[in-house]
Amino acid sequence: MYDVITVGSSTVDVFAHTDYCEMVEVGKGREYIAYPVGAKILIDELQFTCGGGGTNTAVSLSRLGHKVAFLGKMGIMENSKKIVEALKDEKVDTSLIVRSGKGRTGYSVILDSKKHDRTILVYRGSNNDLKLNEIKLKKLKAKWFFLSTMMETSFKTLESLSNYAVKNNIGVMLNISSYLAKKGPKFLRNLLKNTDIIVLNKEEACMMVGKGDIKKLLVKIHKLGPKTTAITDGRNGVYIYHENKMYIGMPNNIKVVETTGAGDAFASSFLSGIMRKNDIEFAVKLGMTNAESVIQYHGAKEKLLSYNEALKIMKKRPIKVIKKKLGL
Repeated sequence: MYDVITVGSSTVDVFAHTDYCEMVEVGKGREYIAYPVGAKILIDELQFTCGGGGTNTAVSLSRLGHKVAFLGKMGIMENSKKIVEALKDEKVDTSLIVRSGKGRTGYSVILDSKKHDRTILVYRGSNNDLKLNEIKLKKLKAKWFFLSTMMETSFKTLESLSNYAVKNNIGVMLNISSYLAKKGPKFLRNLLKNTDIIVLNKEEACMMVGKGDIKKLLVKIHKLGPKTTAITDGRNGVYIYHENKMYIGMPNNIKVVETTGAGDAFASSFLSGIMRKNDIEFAVKLGMTNAESVIQYHGAKEKLLSYNEALKIMKKRPIKVIKKKLGL
């Protein structure tokens, strides 16, 4: 039996670094990366890695010491082989992966990081085409399913897998992105009612249930089904709602290089903390410690920590967690 099966996207990620782009503000505080029209722009450095929410979380959980398998769909050519080999190197079971000769492996181009953030061009490929009848359900023996954002046909498969989890006493962790959050609670209703833990950022939470302060957002999302709701808010910290209590994780003041993979690192490590100790405060500390490690470097997996490495950092650079009773 696996500790966790992660279900989600897989991509080949290309990080393109130049010195040429500028930040342009265009109304309502929106900022855009701008490149001059007609210019030929030299790239200072190219980095090729493997990414996608499904593989990022699989590698994170494996490094933290869990028995993990990845479930997703990709092609059969060179890019898919790179992803599979990278997962095997990280001791992630790849036997559940669906590979198709008609499929295309996902691909992302990550443009220059400005103000510690990044712009990503994403080709979804076969990540959107995972069908339930392509999955061998009898092999899905796990304590937890970690479900990341998937679209179109794959979203229906996520719903079916969450139903399967409930029927088979498997915990469901849901980590969604803006793609799904903006669909709203009605679209997500079936998935949310099957979810034990949900993690999303503040912007995504507002997309899902409307604007409001963190407390209101936590409670609104909790009422949709998840037993535990976690909202990340960058430098403002992490907020958790669980059993009528709010936990606030305060980040350390560290140098941020770029934020790719921070959400995946937090969510996967938070689940690891729950599996290990069933303690919200410990899970928050473990999640934030791993996320802070990742954002000090380029790439979503570059500095994901082992469990022992995380414990050492937690002692050296502790995360403060404040607990409040909401009284609702």
